Amino acid sequence: MNPSTFGCDLARLWDSILAMTNFDSILHPVTICQVMLNFAANLGVDEATCLQETGITQQVLKDSDGLITRAQEMRLVENMIAALPQVSGLGFQLGLQYSVATFGVWGFALRTSRTLREAANLAVRYLPLSTAYCELSTIDEKIDFGMRLDASAIPKHVRQFFLERDAATGVNLLKELSLAGVNIKVAEFQIPTPEYAHFMEQACGVKPIFNSSRNAILFSAEDADKALPTYDSHLVRLLDEQCRLQLQRRHTTGVSGKVRELILGPLGFVATLDAVANALAMSARSLRRKLELEDTSFRTLIEEERRQLALQLLTASDMKLDELAIHLGYTDTASFNRAFRRWMQCSPGEYRKNQNVSDKETL
Repeated sequence: MNPSTFGCDLARLWDSILAMTNFDSILHPVTICQVMLNFAANLGVDEATCLQETGITQQVLKDSDGLITRAQEMRLVENMIAALPQVSGLGFQLGLQYSVATFGVWGFALRTSRTLREAANLAVRYLPLSTAYCELSTIDEKIDFGMRLDASAIPKHVRQFFLERDAATGVNLLKELSLAGVNIKVAEFQIPTPEYAHFMEQACGVKPIFNSSRNAILFSAEDADKALPTYDSHLVRLLDEQCRLQLQRRHTTGVSGKVRELILGPLGFVATLDAVANALAMSARSLRRKLELEDTSFRTLIEEERRQLALQLLTASDMKLDELAIHLGYTDTASFNRAFRRWMQCSPGEYRKNQNVSDKETL
């Protein structure tokens, strides 16, 4: 099949879907797109074929903090499927390419959770911060614990692809979080038995059950409650709070709320006014004017979020100042120190020391 013809037909289908849903309003980091492009390239498909009719430019690809819409990602997937009809289990193979680091603060929060049970609950609670297409929910069956994947809301022509991608990603994250210390007991899928069932069995470590009444991955409840080797008690609450704030701001009305969402998410604190305006499909001048109408500015929003996160990290973590400066988007520690003195009339080190003294006095 000609990828161009396939893309045109599906473009019309997808445009009609978007007209009835709010699906296209969800933004994903371009790093997700880059993972797919690298995956396709290893299978002999060039970048131009994958990006045909997606609207994803080289400028966006080169920006590590860039954003793409779900519609753009969907079109990329459609192009990739059309170009690789001979590859079995394409979605499942792609899902195995994702790791905790792919998912930003959401993945970092999973990594520092105390147990797999807590990581799973956090994953579901802040699911909009992930790139999952399936709706996830936890399964607690006394001796077993796991995740259910509901793919019913995904368009039919790519439903199995995204179900397999999300399932394989879950398998990979489970192995990474537990450092391969947890074995999957049950992997069941609603799809018919595929020709690549053996490959899925190798990845899961257990023979999958097909034509099931649900899509689920289960492991023992005992394993679910074991402490994770990557658990960090200092960062658990901090990262949970960051996830909560990001999720809250995704529901904030107004342009300023959308800007906060972008700088706290994939664009990061190094985002420029032009980059944010581009992600919001408007000119920099329009963005500046709209923010003025909300009694704020782009620089003010950046400063407010930097300040809030800096105070949290200085209080709740032992992160070194040079690392903290980079995390907040500063080019060097000196720039961060100057900004912090402007906010708090003291240095970051002095603030951290005073907070530690205050905590001890409280105890």
